[in-house]
Amino acid sequence: MLFAEKTPAEKRQGLRDALASGRLLRFPGAHAPIVGRIAEETGFDGVYISGAALSADLALPDIGLTTLAEVAGRGRQIAGATDLPSIIDADTGFGESMNAARTVREMEDAGLSGCHIEDQVLPKRCGHLDNKTLIETVAMARKIRAAADAKRDSNFLIMARTDANAVEGLDATIQRAKAYVDAGAEALFPEALTDKKQYETFRAAFDVPLLANMTEFGKTPLLTTRELEDLGFNIVIYPVTSLRLAMKAIEDGFAEIMKEGTQAGIVERMQTRKRLYEVLRYEDYNSFDQDIFNFKL
Repeated sequence: MLFAEKTPAEKRQGLRDALASGRLLRFPGAHAPIVGRIAEETGFDGVYISGAALSADLALPDIGLTTLAEVAGRGRQIAGATDLPSIIDADTGFGESMNAARTVREMEDAGLSGCHIEDQVLPKRCGHLDNKTLIETVAMARKIRAAADAKRDSNFLIMARTDANAVEGLDATIQRAKAYVDAGAEALFPEALTDKKQYETFRAAFDVPLLANMTEFGKTPLLTTRELEDLGFNIVIYPVTSLRLAMKAIEDGFAEIMKEGTQAGIVERMQTRKRLYEVLRYEDYNSFDQDIFNFKL
């Protein structure tokens, strides 16, 4: 069959079941639908849709310039290309409490399995940059409450991200996160933890699922899946890895063409036409088209 076979409801149920298993779920970042397809083929547990990667794909910095319509639209395309559950970065909820509620409805309609909302003030900053500004705990709790109340599918995952560690320290981060859980957050994303001890301390304070962000070039050490399992975390994301790999290959390839006047020397580093067609399921589309073309009453 063409396209994804599972319904959004089936993907959400699958995510809930996987979280209940207690094993660490691995979600690589997918900034494009074809990347999500490769994640599925590789055997990952889900797809993460990063706001930073979507911003970069539009040649924009990650400071809240993307709109709800842009993010939900891209999320729909990526989620629809795979049978894996997809968690999307909803930034600050694109506004205040009522905006956060609408955001959840839009993400549900787009076929996503969950989203996270963060406690920064707009214009927000990348979670691993300095000089972030946070909203008041009570204001963030209101957003989470609105988001939780707005969802229609009980399996749609509402996650709260807190950027407080770099601003207020770990103890305050934990207190904020407890307020977010009380308000309805079903999972937590503590951003920019700086060492394994912080991971241990945060895990000990909560019994809800926790997400670890293994982004490159940030404040967090790149822990292995075994280390994260031992620390008791439930989801690990690699949010911008695919974009960074692709962009470095593009830069190197374009430089080679400018230098040599041809791409002949780098063809062996490219995905072949045959492999691309495999990922796109080209032959399945041909077969489907032929069956319909030859259909007779």
